[in-house]
Amino acid sequence: MAEGFLRHLAGNRLEPCSAGTKPAAAVHPLAVKVMAEVGIDISSYKPKHAAAFSGLPVTYLITVCGNADQECPRSIVAAVDRMHWPFDDPAAIEGSEAEKLEGFRRVRDEIKEKVKSWVARFGVVA
Repeated sequence: MAEGFLRHLAGNRLEPCSAGTKPAAAVHPLAVKVMAEVGIDISSYKPKHAAAFSGLPVTYLITVCGNADQECPRSIVAAVDRMHWPFDDPAAIEGSEAEKLEGFRRVRDEIKEKVKSWVARFGVVA
């Protein structure tokens, strides 16, 4: 979801790439659904392992959810500026389908606000 908001809000000012240390087989369907609700299509996104970016120039490394900051060692991806944005992992939310959907919406909205605030430093007004 963060990559979707970065692409949407920052336009061509940034080239966001999303990856994880334990990537899922596919983007969670509820993530696709809640992002579509705000007009952002992430249905074509594919989960990737952080090692796919090893050796590439990375200016900003932003980890989200849980202990991702500790799980993405500098030996995998070196970055000039590392940040951790500790959002709940919406895929870990338990409960009814409605409760899970509400959790994804809550995290989506938190990510949106954080991304909007962060991209403002690049002169992006969202």
